[in-house]
Amino acid sequence: MTPFAPIRTCAVLLLCLVSLSTKTAFADIFSNLFADEQPLEVQIADPYIELHSGPGGGYPVFHVEEQDAWVEILKRKTDWFKVRTGKGKQGWVPREQLERTLTPAGEYTDISDATKKEFSFHRWEMGAMGGDFEDSDVMSVYGGFFFTPKFSAEISASKIFADFSDADMANISLSIHPFPEWRLSPFFSLGTGVIKTDPKTTLVQESDSTDQLAHAGAGLRIYLARRFIFRAQYKHYVIFQSSNDNQEIDEWKAGFAVFF
Repeated sequence: MTPFAPIRTCAVLLLCLVSLSTKTAFADIFSNLFADEQPLEVQIADPYIELHSGPGGGYPVFHVEEQDAWVEILKRKTDWFKVRTGKGKQGWVPREQLERTLTPAGEYTDISDATKKEFSFHRWEMGAMGGDFEDSDVMSVYGGFFFTPKFSAEISASKIFADFSDADMANISLSIHPFPEWRLSPFFSLGTGVIKTDPKTTLVQESDSTDQLAHAGAGLRIYLARRFIFRAQYKHYVIFQSSNDNQEIDEWKAGFAVFF
């Protein structure tokens, strides 16, 4: 396995999950309207709505449903919604038309996007960060799972680019989020991991070394919009070297993440 293999694998996973989260985000955004996994029925308030054959203005209109009729909302794709009429016809309606329909309570249909409330408690988070690892460049990808709004677990993989050696690092940590409802939400973490160093020297042949490490850190997660987060953090590492001469390293990183 090449030194870049762990980073490349994690990067591929990150891209897949970001792509998946982008798609599922829009589907989940409207989930509050489906409390019992049943399609929500809305009543047409405009003189009519037009049903397109696909989710976009370029798809032809194949049916027009008139005022006062009821339709069921089946699913969402970006700002287009698939609906079903009382006679079973299924087509796509743009968001602006759907927002002018009425709920069974007689109120205009509320279509909400991912909100800060969802940022306060979500299950999964994936991100990529870069920064400084004791005067060396470091690139990381991570994935986290939230057990509660205030407690999460995280795994990460990093590639460190130093002048005389490169290194691969993998970590697992537990984090506390004391104020998850804040837009600027601080967190504190403790964890452990391993680091594998690959020397670049050619004059003297040195063997690779793998050492265990422990770390403690603190950081800040900032909700941006939709499902996107900016994250900055500091970690202090203690590397337990085989020579019994432990090494202490400071790391600063920042980057972006998505939650879902």
